[in-house]
Amino acid sequence: MTTPPVPGDLSLQVDGARLTWRGEGETLVVEPWGADAVRVRSTLQGDVEDADWALLAPAASDARVETRADGATLTVGRLRVELTVAAWFHEIVGYEVTRCDLAFYDAVDGRPLLREQDRGGSLNLTARRLRPRLGGDLELTASFETPADEKLYGMGLYQQDLLDLKGSTLELAHRNSQASVPFVLSSAGYGFLWHNPAVGRATFGRNRTEWTAESTRQLDYWVTAGDSPAAITRAYADATGHAPMMPERGLGFWQCKLRYTSQDELLAVAREHTRRGLPLDVIVADFFHWPRMGDFRFDEEFWPDPQAMVDELAEMGVELMVSVWPQIATTSENYSHLRRNNLLVRAERGPDVHMAFQGPSAFLDVTNPEARRWLWDTCRENYGRYGIRTFWLDEAEPEYGVYDFDNYRYHAGPNVRVGNVYPQHYARAFAEGQRADGETDVVNLLRCAWAGSQRYGALVWSGDISSTFTDLRRQVVAGIHMGVAGIPWFTTDIGGFHDGDATDPDFGELLVRWFQFGAFCPVMRLHGDRLPYREVTAADGSPRLRSGGPNELWSFGEEVYAVLERYVHLREDLRGYVREVMRTAHADGQPAMRGLFHDFPHDPACWDVADQFLLGRDLLVAPVLEAGARERAVYLPAGARWTDAASGAVHDGGTTVVVDAPLDVVPVFLRDGALGDLVGRTAGRTAGRTAGRSGSVTGGTPVG
Repeated sequence: MTTPPVPGDLSLQVDGARLTWRGEGETLVVEPWGADAVRVRSTLQGDVEDADWALLAPAASDARVETRADGATLTVGRLRVELTVAAWFHEIVGYEVTRCDLAFYDAVDGRPLLREQDRGGSLNLTARRLRPRLGGDLELTASFETPADEKLYGMGLYQQDLLDLKGSTLELAHRNSQASVPFVLSSAGYGFLWHNPAVGRATFGRNRTEWTAESTRQLDYWVTAGDSPAAITRAYADATGHAPMMPERGLGFWQCKLRYTSQDELLAVAREHTRRGLPLDVIVADFFHWPRMGDFRFDEEFWPDPQAMVDELAEMGVELMVSVWPQIATTSENYSHLRRNNLLVRAERGPDVHMAFQGPSAFLDVTNPEARRWLWDTCRENYGRYGIRTFWLDEAEPEYGVYDFDNYRYHAGPNVRVGNVYPQHYARAFAEGQRADGETDVVNLLRCAWAGSQRYGALVWSGDISSTFTDLRRQVVAGIHMGVAGIPWFTTDIGGFHDGDATDPDFGELLVRWFQFGAFCPVMRLHGDRLPYREVTAADGSPRLRSGGPNELWSFGEEVYAVLERYVHLREDLRGYVREVMRTAHADGQPAMRGLFHDFPHDPACWDVADQFLLGRDLLVAPVLEAGARERAVYLPAGARWTDAASGAVHDGGTTVVVDAPLDVVPVFLRDGALGDLVGRTAGRTAGRTAGRSGSVTGGTPVG
């Protein structure tokens, strides 16, 4: 039988607005963490830790606590948390058992948002399951009852095309083309951060939500309430850090391929861009411009005068970005020093080799502050002194040869306990080093991220994906989820990374459609490992890593070039608008690339549109995502009037229109008369065809 304990016997302590409950060996702490948010921590047989994995110190909040006979209520802005303490005599074990349950409500209208899993009567369920592991860590499962009809978004980058994550199970671990950023936004009006970098799993079932950590020291999560997606994402940015203002070089076009093999080859491409009058902000020296992996410097034979290269690029208005891998080959000039000083990740068993791309190597342990300092000092000396300030921080997961997450140990702890923080610390190594040296315009490209990465200037791309329409569709969803997860700087390899053949007309079509999508992404970047390959040999006859085929705008034939040329100029014309989108991301924590639901939460249809997105608040983009498609249906959100940028036709929101989309046109719509000078620009030479199809000047046929 359950009876409420007397007020003096709750084992519940109130310290200002911080609530602490102890019982059954557990310590539970609930406290305000932001204007409309709380942080919850729990552990066994001890005090909770002040781990700062992603959360920043909270700003002061207007919080109040009310105690009652069976617990307490903590109200922080729009969020209300009910702590309920119960005790009962457990006849099976023969003694009294206590527990403290948490439930979260909207403090304005009283709606339940989520609550910890109920005991379930004789089921005797436990919402916070903290099971000891050998060595002192805990295996953790946290279970919540959530609205069955809620829709969920965020969680970072997963290669799937599900927009609503309700009903999904997601691995909490990083892989090449998978970035686990464990923040989820609910249509029910809450945001939830799993503030735990352990390898684990998130399950968003209809009957419950469960978060698991394979090995950890404590339960740690953060909850906020908001009346809109914008309010929730703003609170999350305040809690984990805002992205800096995107530097000017991030607003235009970035050119890259796998790989420019020499200084002469890279400069020839930049000169051709200039000769053709094509905009170019950044060009990239990809991996293996170094003698050996982990040397972190140019190979003198192929890159004899980096300063002259950087200077000539600067005269053309172009910046150089260089690739940096956190891998140290056993043959590198730096390997012995790093190994002797314990600055490398350590394998727990077997040979201490973590990957064997172009030879065996080990990963630098960037969770070690000394390793981060060494990395930046080395890159400052070998790159920064030439004026290079933009870095491609590849392999940021890190990409182990075999993803045996329990086989690696970091300075911060076992990988299985702390591994997901690695890409955040990788970005941190460069951002903190650059800022300490006086650099204010930090933007570095990474293949992975975790919560808080955004505050270190992390531009995240979606990894080594394939050159298929299937993968193109997935990137639209990925960009939306990454924005929700607090990473506003997102990009993809335009055209996909694997297997695109520059001589294949089918790939030409895919490239055009991907390029059109890329023109409206937060950062527009062309990259890929194109066919056919080209072998590379040093002067002494020794082989070097091969180069992929051509990957410049003019590499795919005149018809394709005509389209790419127009859209790269269109991106340049959008520079002012993209700058303001990035300013909003920086100042207000809003996604740059966002789902329709973000700005139109009161339109139920917007929560389910997975093949369109908004760039900022005024540009709706409907990329063509099917091979051979020359038209597509576009949903226009209710609550605005929408101008077809191709035809100039104006449509009321809340309808679906079918518009023409010949190969050189991507459907784009402008909100409430914004960006009127863009009308006609997306249609180019086919503007007349758009109007002609529907038999009127509307340029589209309403179908709903």
